[in-house]
Amino acid sequence: MRQHFSLQQRLLTRTLGAVLVVWFATAAFVWFEARHEVDELLDAHLAQSAALLVVQQSVTPDDDEPLLDAPTLHKYAHRVAYQVFHEDRLVMHSPNVAHTPMAQHTEGFETIILADGQSWRVFAAPGRARDVQIYVAERVDSRDEILRAVLRGFLPPLTMALPLLLIGLWWNVRSGLQPLQRLRQVLLKRDTQTLAPVALPDTPQEVQPMLDALNDLLQRLAQRMETERRFTADAAHELRTPIAAIRAQAQVALTSASNDQVRQQALQDTLLGCDRASRVVEQLLTLARVEGPQDVLSEPFRLDQLAQQIMADLTPEALRRHQTLELLAPDALQVNGQSTLWQILLRNLIDNALRYSPEGATVRIQAHRADAQHVVVTVQDGGPGLSSEDKARLGERFFRVLGTSATGSGLGWSIVRHIATLQHIQVELGQSQALGGLQVTLRYPQH
Repeated sequence: MRQHFSLQQRLLTRTLGAVLVVWFATAAFVWFEARHEVDELLDAHLAQSAALLVVQQSVTPDDDEPLLDAPTLHKYAHRVAYQVFHEDRLVMHSPNVAHTPMAQHTEGFETIILADGQSWRVFAAPGRARDVQIYVAERVDSRDEILRAVLRGFLPPLTMALPLLLIGLWWNVRSGLQPLQRLRQVLLKRDTQTLAPVALPDTPQEVQPMLDALNDLLQRLAQRMETERRFTADAAHELRTPIAAIRAQAQVALTSASNDQVRQQALQDTLLGCDRASRVVEQLLTLARVEGPQDVLSEPFRLDQLAQQIMADLTPEALRRHQTLELLAPDALQVNGQSTLWQILLRNLIDNALRYSPEGATVRIQAHRADAQHVVVTVQDGGPGLSSEDKARLGERFFRVLGTSATGSGLGWSIVRHIATLQHIQVELGQSQALGGLQVTLRYPQH
């Protein structure tokens, strides 16, 4: 099993790694910058020392004796050296150099290796009359020792500060991740039936998108659970009557064994009760599906072909009642939408029209493109139509128009209304001028 990584440990590791990189980069920068400054400073010191010797030599009487005995005055004296030549004759020098010129050049800086095997930084300067030549030198490792002393001065404090920095980083990262811990505690304390949005005080900007996504998920779960709860309640409510009727007819069939006509009618009524229960379950499932989240994207489909398919499915029922189904639509009437929802919508409208129309009646479906932005579909029947009061209540769950012989669950129009809302379809109810019954007009915008 793959082990989950620690966000706190990852943040600490990466932050400390970045700090160490910056730390070493800073140390390297300080080293090179200090070396440059030390070189500049000591080169200037060499040049200044040479200038002093030039001046001293210019005011000193010219004789063959050394002007100054150069004893070892300091423990670091062996790290510096000088020579003074007058007319190519050595007249002054430090005890740690030979009697020959230290450098080949007569003017400027040069790095050389003397007989002692050490690298020396030499500055050569001639006198004003060009009869005096001065060489001032310093061992290069003296400069390195100065740099090491500088590093010894600031590296140990920085090194000792690293543990304190690590503790500070740990505390800050742990404090920064506290909102996630609070969110965890809030979720752990929640009941399994609680789907209300999660509220977290002082939510950071980085955590807010995750909290919003979580609340959106909880909202969709609440909607799904409400749909299932309503489906269960509706199924219990609607199936009670047909199941009781089926049981009653079955009992009649059992007690009428000697009367074939009564038994046959009871069995026929039992089948009708089964059909009604099956239709109720089908419509409840359909309603639960359309009321749930819809993730299907709009796609182009042929509305005329869809209507023909639905009419073909309902033709046996229409023929049983000697009814006629008519479709008036141009060929290749293409629209953009969710074809599955449109199929459910049209099937419920046409099925209702057949159920509420008398035997021998006509149900007419018309579809056309009203303009570039709208498609209009009408379903007309020859039934009794609807009163104003019934139109106002149409779409309520389990509402059925009284005074008709049609059977139904009262869920068809709930399905129609919900799909119309999802697809932004405008539904208008009126009276059919041609057939005399109800006319349902669907205005579907095309974007």
